[in-house]
Amino acid sequence: MSDPARLLDEPFCYIATTGRATGRPHEIEIWFGMSGCTIYMLSGGGERSDWVRNIMKTPEVTVRIDGRGFSGIGRVVMDTAEDALARRLLLEKYSPTYDGDLTDWGRTALPVAIDLEITR
Repeated sequence: MSDPARLLDEPFCYIATTGRATGRPHEIEIWFGMSGCTIYMLSGGGERSDWVRNIMKTPEVTVRIDGRGFSGIGRVVMDTAEDALARRLLLEKYSPTYDGDLTDWGRTALPVAIDLEITR
């Protein structure tokens, strides 16, 4: 895919991690934001979420957005500026159409990034 920005308007992405105990694929549907070739998610369960724990053990993941598949490397966001970017991207994307209040989630959830391997 030559233009990953075309995927920004999709409501969900699907992340397949490798189960840390089973070694089997584990797929979730999740909200995402995107900047360049990096997608960002916020884990409301923090490091307790299975998908986050799986990424921490085996960072190689696959991502599907609008039926397109990508390989990527997942990581917990540690950089302060990138943390702020992840939160801003997701809140700007989902707050306008969400019926509830995302303020606490946007402030306390754990930001996770996946650097996509995009070939041009």
